[in-house]
Amino acid sequence: MTAPSHPLGGLWLPLVTPFRDGALDVASLRRLARHYAATPIDGLILAATTGEGLTLDADETTEVVRVVVAELAACGRRLPVFLGLCGSDTSRLVTALDQAASLPIDGTLIACPYYTRPSQAGLQRHFEALAAATARPILIYNIPYRTGVNLGNAAMLDLAARCPTILGVKDCCADMLQSAALLRDKPPGFAVLTGEDALFHPMLTQGAEGGILASAHVETAAFARVRDLVRAGESAAALAAWRALAEIPPLLFAEPSPAPIKHWLWRAGLIDSPEVRLPMTGVTPALAARIDAAMAARA
Repeated sequence: MTAPSHPLGGLWLPLVTPFRDGALDVASLRRLARHYAATPIDGLILAATTGEGLTLDADETTEVVRVVVAELAACGRRLPVFLGLCGSDTSRLVTALDQAASLPIDGTLIACPYYTRPSQAGLQRHFEALAAATARPILIYNIPYRTGVNLGNAAMLDLAARCPTILGVKDCCADMLQSAALLRDKPPGFAVLTGEDALFHPMLTQGAEGGILASAHVETAAFARVRDLVRAGESAAALAAWRALAEIPPLLFAEPSPAPIKHWLWRAGLIDSPEVRLPMTGVTPALAARIDAAMAARA
């Protein structure tokens, strides 16, 4: 089965946010934007989980968006840019969407409400209110092991049918049966992008439109090649390409993300510091050694 084409399909990168001495590292951010503008990705997510969005204030978030969009324009690369949003107060998120209307973004990735664990009816009403508050596309971020609540397929499909601005989901439900059923039952205009890096290839072969992969900060072109081979129906070549990459996601998620990714990018010279913001901490010396060894082996 080939992965269908969709405006929100393909390989999306949830960009890290570089810091140095506690502040946003704009020079490194510009470097990252230029670097990934030259890679075969299909879109960028800014200030989401991998981008440590919960640690960014409003001014920093605005600067991240404006810097990245400006660098893409300077490179002549038109990529869709989505902003990560989350929260457990529907009215505050409506306000956040209104404030984001002035930013040069193409849409938003919005996580299910965390901690409060609303019912399926509450989740539906939450996303209905958000969809009514913006004309821009929304990707739902369903990640129960972070939020404590799972948006089930019945509610997801109802939202897809009734809310024209809800165009897809970043699927991290951690239940392959639920994901497979969603892929089977979803309407044609609704995109399923896996957020489980280690499941990129199997989800594509099941018919997912793509993935939002933190691991694709590394070996980006190789991840994109898996996308292309699956789309082309070259199943044996796609599997071989995936097996050559399969060790990367477990390594980059061996400790809390994005610290391992930032260590790799720092070693590669793409950012000036592997710094993360508390409560995140840098990688342990043991993992740093493993990453350094993997980089040397793939050089």
